[in-house]
Amino acid sequence: MQKFVETLINKGYLMESGLLDLLKGTDPEISQRLGEAIIKSTKGQKFISKTFFLENTHNIIFFLKGMQKEGEEALFAEIIGHLKGFAMPIVEKSALLEPFEKKDMNKMGQIQILKYNNQPSKKFVVDDFTKHFRGRYVALKSILQGREDLVGLTSIGKLPEQKQNNISIIGVVFNMRTTKNKNLFLELEDLTGRVSVIVNNSKEELFKKAGEIVLDDIIAIRGSGSREMLFADGIFFPDIIEKKPKRSPIEEYAAFTSDIHLGSKNFLEEKFKKFIAWVNLEEGTEEQKEIAKKLKYLFIVGDNVDGVGIFPGQEDSLEIKDMKEQYKKLASLLGSVRKDVLMFMAPGQHDAVRVAEPQPPIGEEYASELQNIENLFLVSNPAVVKIGITKKFDGIDVLMYHGASLHSIISSIEELRIKDGHNFPTKAVKYLLRKRHLSSQHSATVYLPLENDPLVISDVPDIIATGEIHKPEVGNYKGVTMIASSCWQSITPYEEKVGNHPEPCKVPILNLKTGDVKILDFN
Repeated sequence: MQKFVETLINKGYLMESGLLDLLKGTDPEISQRLGEAIIKSTKGQKFISKTFFLENTHNIIFFLKGMQKEGEEALFAEIIGHLKGFAMPIVEKSALLEPFEKKDMNKMGQIQILKYNNQPSKKFVVDDFTKHFRGRYVALKSILQGREDLVGLTSIGKLPEQKQNNISIIGVVFNMRTTKNKNLFLELEDLTGRVSVIVNNSKEELFKKAGEIVLDDIIAIRGSGSREMLFADGIFFPDIIEKKPKRSPIEEYAAFTSDIHLGSKNFLEEKFKKFIAWVNLEEGTEEQKEIAKKLKYLFIVGDNVDGVGIFPGQEDSLEIKDMKEQYKKLASLLGSVRKDVLMFMAPGQHDAVRVAEPQPPIGEEYASELQNIENLFLVSNPAVVKIGITKKFDGIDVLMYHGASLHSIISSIEELRIKDGHNFPTKAVKYLLRKRHLSSQHSATVYLPLENDPLVISDVPDIIATGEIHKPEVGNYKGVTMIASSCWQSITPYEEKVGNHPEPCKVPILNLKTGDVKILDFN
């Protein structure tokens, strides 16, 4: 294993000791290339834990296969067989994915469901929240520790008594306020203690960056000072590392939509039927039909029905006042979509699941008709789906998140608030990627305090798809394609209240081969 260890260490990677125990006995001729395959799978993460290894074994195997030389078939078959024994099962075999066991698996060789949250609700106590924030801190700290510019990194409890330059710490933002001198005062906490930090407004760029901080963010501070007070000269978010956009070798398309709100009097049914007719090659220009022929995936990112009792007085705005009937009607529409288009549906706040995130998939109690649609996969919110897998291409990862936290982000970050972030949803989504968390602020959403926080963006996706804002927009941040979906509902009084400015019936269509996006208007 010496070459394996040297390969990782020389590249600046750290390993959990348990990882070496898993890989004992690896052939020396392959161990170096195994290390290289793991590095290719890290997507910038510098700490290789046993959990990370198990979650990414399929990707490691893919890269390792590409390093095989002539005459090494037997050696590689042995190590790959060994690795497959650890690999988290893909969709065909996963016990987590029992709702999919009735699907036609012959159509599923091109997809994997990578993250699927179906934790049951239970009674939570204060200790659960403590473990939740501790787990989140450890996960994001491991990402921040890879930053080369964090000189003199130490824990808060080990800060010196006397003033010292070039000190870095990583902590949770426990408190923040503006001082009478218009400086920013922060209190950061880690597992060893708490310290005060001053960000001086005379440092314009730094102070502007500090405007992105919200309570409960996990950040790194570089500066000078002592245990009593630090003066910041650098602020670092977990952030993603620039990545090369992934492109499929095959020209296929994926469509993105959300917020159908079927059941509402404002549901634009005829427009939605027109969209389905386009998918089924019955509508559109010749150019649009050519795109539709190559459409292979449809992502539906939450608020699929309008629900019942979601807000006071909602019954006055409902066309269908029974939630089961809403889903039954939705199933009749989606059931007509041609069967070679694979659909993925996540829930939102209006769906028949708990509001607390992660939200489980829409269940059989209210939506049995949806579950019977053979090319529709009901996933959680959030979820990660890998699409476009071929024998020579390991696929494209799509992170689906409905986006309940986006309103809080827009109202909490000055740049978004002043520049009307509800009109530019991908600018808010960018901050999810910078914070590496889908809802970093405690008050932004209702959530389950699970020890392993499922809202942490541990693996950087190729695409992040959101809804909620009802405004279509496409952007790119450090190689990640951000797609905000439109809706199928005309504006409501509630939307006016929360600041949404909807543009309904517009569907982003992504070319997986080129990365180009067209927004088709069915209004």
